[in-house]
Amino acid sequence: MAKSKRTKRSSKGPCEPSSITTQGSNGDEDRYLGDDGKPNRIGNFHKGLPHNDFGEVVRAAYDSLLKAVRRPHRPADFPAIQLGKGRKLVDPQAGLATDLEGPDPKRLEMLSAPRLDSAEEAAEAVELYWMALLRDVAFTRFDTTRKVSAAADDLSRLTDFTGPTIKGRVTPETIFRGCTPGELTGPYLSQFLLRDIPYGSLLVSQQQRTVVSGLDYLKQYDEWLCVQDGGLSSQDEFDGARRYIRNMRDLGQYVHVDALYEAYLNACLILLGMGAPFGDGNPYKEPNPNSKNQIGFGTFGGPHILSLVTEVATRALKAVWYQKWFVHRRLRPEAYGGLVQLKLEGLKGQKRDYPIHRQVLDSAALQESFSKNGNYLMPMAFSEGSPTHPAYGAGHGTVAGACVTILKAWFDESHPLANPVVPTSDGLKLVPYKGPGAKDLTVGGELNKVAANIAIGRNMAGVHWRSDYLESLRLGERVAICILFNQRKDYHEDYSFTFTGFDGDLFTITPKRVTKNGQKLSTVCKD
Repeated sequence: MAKSKRTKRSSKGPCEPSSITTQGSNGDEDRYLGDDGKPNRIGNFHKGLPHNDFGEVVRAAYDSLLKAVRRPHRPADFPAIQLGKGRKLVDPQAGLATDLEGPDPKRLEMLSAPRLDSAEEAAEAVELYWMALLRDVAFTRFDTTRKVSAAADDLSRLTDFTGPTIKGRVTPETIFRGCTPGELTGPYLSQFLLRDIPYGSLLVSQQQRTVVSGLDYLKQYDEWLCVQDGGLSSQDEFDGARRYIRNMRDLGQYVHVDALYEAYLNACLILLGMGAPFGDGNPYKEPNPNSKNQIGFGTFGGPHILSLVTEVATRALKAVWYQKWFVHRRLRPEAYGGLVQLKLEGLKGQKRDYPIHRQVLDSAALQESFSKNGNYLMPMAFSEGSPTHPAYGAGHGTVAGACVTILKAWFDESHPLANPVVPTSDGLKLVPYKGPGAKDLTVGGELNKVAANIAIGRNMAGVHWRSDYLESLRLGERVAICILFNQRKDYHEDYSFTFTGFDGDLFTITPKRVTKNGQKLSTVCKD
């Protein structure tokens, strides 16, 4: 099996792919051929289109999608895309939208997604099977749960797993965490997903309406095929009590129904409410001259950051929607699970020789999933499975990257977050956290953590891959940097923003330039 063709960056992040790579599509769309010698598109997104009994997309329907996205100057081609059972595609033309501010989506790039037949995609699938198996284990019990240790051992055996490790091994302390600075410090969940939110005169609890434990979907082949065709499955069933996020199922439900910038608006309100200091480049922070007799408000004050942290979300979505529909068209994990099922079990005595890497077929995760569910499909936390748009990049991840970059640019990242809390294992209340790293939590680290929690929360529901998370954070970061620089002529004050990027690089933005680790960036917005 081939390794994925993904470019290794010069930065020294802890979770980089192991192989050398490229920008743009990974080539899966034309790589795999059916019995007739023509591309069968098994490595790409086709949910909502009609399929044969094996879940393979009807070629004419996929061709109608390609006709639209390869000739985007013809708007009439989009209504002509052929659907299956009627579930509509999510806004392909948003990828062709632009804005008066921010980068042109067509001029941004992402690394190619891992190939279908690669060890990296296999490693990401193994992680997703384990997430499904462990959805109801409390985050606070990861270090004492035997199956979590078994999952860590299984992931440690994979050659191309790109999650965080300690001395080359996945541990209960690193499992399912993100890869950016501060994410391995303290409890799994960011404080910004737990603390009460001061919202004007209101104090809003973050106890949420969540779903019942133990209930997964798309575990039967007929149900799985119906949903691939654009049909609907059963309805969600809800817990009778409101709970703080305590496990992967709860976090999956949070990102099932959230407003995309919700967690970051909440984080901003929490930071403002606790009086967290702004960065040193804020023109109204002492000892800057303006601070002698003025405070910020409409510029460089609370109203400014509250609007700016949400303003970037729509620009981030336009950027990632172009990548989804017009570049990568990556398949969703539930479709990958169908390929595994049809390779190993087949349908009516017929097996398909799909190019699934041995490392997923030989994994303990897959065998555990088969023992529990009786097949190799990937259990979904959402009754409808994934949304009807491609996996890569991730909308939640890109918005997370953009909004958190704005917050890190605005607030003092080094400011400590004292008195951390965690939910009880039933999620009914919060208790003080006094474990490792309790005294080391910072604004910057917890902002990075909330971005990862939200983006990886979509993985925990089964609808995204690990590489969707990290590459999308980076895309969102570029969108936010561009917007901050685009606004340089809008302000009268002398100001600067300095913050740590998701790869650990130090960025500084002034009205004259953007620097990365002290070196001027010649191209900021690619426009």
